[in-house]
Amino acid sequence: MKIKILEISDKELEFELEGEGHTLCNLLRKVLLEDEDVTFAGYRIEHPLIGKPKMYVRTNGKKDPLDAVIEAAKKIKEMAEGFREAFLRSLKGITS
Repeated sequence: MKIKILEISDKELEFELEGEGHTLCNLLRKVLLEDEDVTFAGYRIEHPLIGKPKMYVRTNGKKDPLDAVIEAAKKIKEMAEGFREAFLRSLKGITS
């Protein structure tokens, strides 16, 4: 994955996620919208086969939008680790 910052200000951030698609973008959008300081989070992919997703994040000014994305990424990582642990536990029950 390659991330390119396109625009940044105190309340808004636009960045491109090369090599990603709807799966990560929609998850990131969902987690960002759980943050009470995020007023808008969305993305668009201009072309379904060759388009690079562009994410847009706007905050109420109490939190830097870059910090909001970093926090959301950490939450996603924790969710993935929790899923991995639960999955491995369930496999031990099958293979034992």
